[in-house]
Amino acid sequence: MSNKGQPDVVPVAFEFDGKHFYVGSHNQDIFHRTLKYKNVKNGNKLVALTIDDLESIDPWRPRAVKVYGTAEVVDHQGQFGPGKYLRVTPKISWSFGIKGLKTEGFNRVRTVHR
Repeated sequence: MSNKGQPDVVPVAFEFDGKHFYVGSHNQDIFHRTLKYKNVKNGNKLVALTIDDLESIDPWRPRAVKVYGTAEVVDHQGQFGPGKYLRVTPKISWSFGIKGLKTEGFNRVRTVHR
């Protein structure tokens, strides 16, 4: 969110290690100037992350995960190399269309992470 209160949405690349999402950039100078990075660095630890994807278009099979959680700036050896990344710890997530979960299709699954 900007200092004028305007929410901001920007696509990001991410990694998931089974517990945390890592958000970073191949260009650390640009990443450190983003609102997302500055907000977390300046103490706003609450974040939201949405991942959507099409497993297939014929037949139509969308899938998605929405995460509410907390973030912190950490040193990480990530897919873009070593540097500062945001490590997102999920608190609550909603998903649909993910194979292996209790429901498939557009029925959302809500998960509380501990």
